[in-house]
Amino acid sequence: MTDIQWGYALNQWKPQFDDFVRREEHERALKTMSIAGFTGVELTAASGRWEPFGNPQQLEANFGSLAGFREFLTGCRVDAVPAWYYDPQQRFHETLTPALSPLVAEDVTGIVEKAEWFAAALAELGGTVLSVRAAPSGWDVPADAEDVVERLAACWDAVGRATARHGVRTALHVDFLSWLRRPGTLDQLLAATDPDLVGLVVDTGELTVAGIDPLALLQQHAGRVWHVQFKDAFAVDEAQEYLEPHSEYSVRVRGGAREVPRWFGEPGTDGGLVDFAGLTRALVEAGYTGWVVVESDQSPHPAQSALVAGYLLQRELRPLVEAAAAPAV
Repeated sequence: MTDIQWGYALNQWKPQFDDFVRREEHERALKTMSIAGFTGVELTAASGRWEPFGNPQQLEANFGSLAGFREFLTGCRVDAVPAWYYDPQQRFHETLTPALSPLVAEDVTGIVEKAEWFAAALAELGGTVLSVRAAPSGWDVPADAEDVVERLAACWDAVGRATARHGVRTALHVDFLSWLRRPGTLDQLLAATDPDLVGLVVDTGELTVAGIDPLALLQQHAGRVWHVQFKDAFAVDEAQEYLEPHSEYSVRVRGGAREVPRWFGEPGTDGGLVDFAGLTRALVEAGYTGWVVVESDQSPHPAQSALVAGYLLQRELRPLVEAAAAPAV
C-alpha cells in the first residue's frame, strides 16, 4: 500500500551565502511550508557560520542541540527532516575536510565518515534517506577514465553500509551535470551496487534537463526508488553543455550558450516540462512508500513558490494518492 509523505526543500531560500541566517527568517520559511501542506523539510549539506542548517555541528550551535532543532521544527508545525543532500565535493571548515571524490579510493574513508555524521543526525531528526551526489560533473571525469562505475559502486556500497547502522538509507542523486548522464551508466551503477544498501533518488527537474525521462526511470527502477524530488524544468540541455569545463557556473548558473534564465521551477508553473500528475500515479501504481520532497531550486520568490506548489499538492496530487488508498465501494 502506498504511503507518501510530502516535504519541501529549504535550499530555495538561500540565493546568496550570507542570506537566510536569522531565526525569524527560518521561522517564516518553515511556517510557509507548513501552511502550504508540507510536513517535512529537506536540508542541503554546507559549511560555515552562514549555513545554520548546513550540518549537525551548525544545527547544534544555532539551536543548542539536535533535539532543540527538532523542537523548533515542531513549533513551526514541521514534523521531520526526511532527507539531507550531501555532495562529497563540499568542503567542511568545521572538520577541516577538503573536497572529496567517490572516484578516489583514498577519499572513500572520508566520504563514509561524513555520510555517517549526517546519517546519525538524520536518525534524531526523523529522517530516512541520505541523498548523495552520485558522481562528479561530466567535464570533471577524463574521457579515458577506466573503471568509473566500479569505483563509484565501491564507494556508495561502503556509504550504504555505514548509514544503515543508523537506520538511514543511501540513495543516489543524479543532477543534470553528472557524469551519469552518459548513456547506460546509471543502469550500470545500479546493477553494480548492493540493492539492499543503495537506492535511487528520482529528481524530476534534474533528470528532465539532462534529457532523461523521470517517469520512464521511475518505472524501470521502481524497486530501487527510495526518495523522490518534485521540481519542474523549463529547458533541456540538448547540446550537452554539461561537458563544458566548469559547467557548474557557466551552464547551471549562467544558463549556457542560450543564457537560459532559469532551468528549474516549482511544480505548477506555466511552461514546465514535467508531468507531476503522471508521476504521482506511477508512484501509487508502484506502491512507493516514502517522501516526495518538492523544491524550486533558487526561486526568486521562495514563499510564493512554496504556496504555488502547495496549491498543486492539495488540489491535485494528494487527492490522487488518497483516491488510490480509498477502499472500493
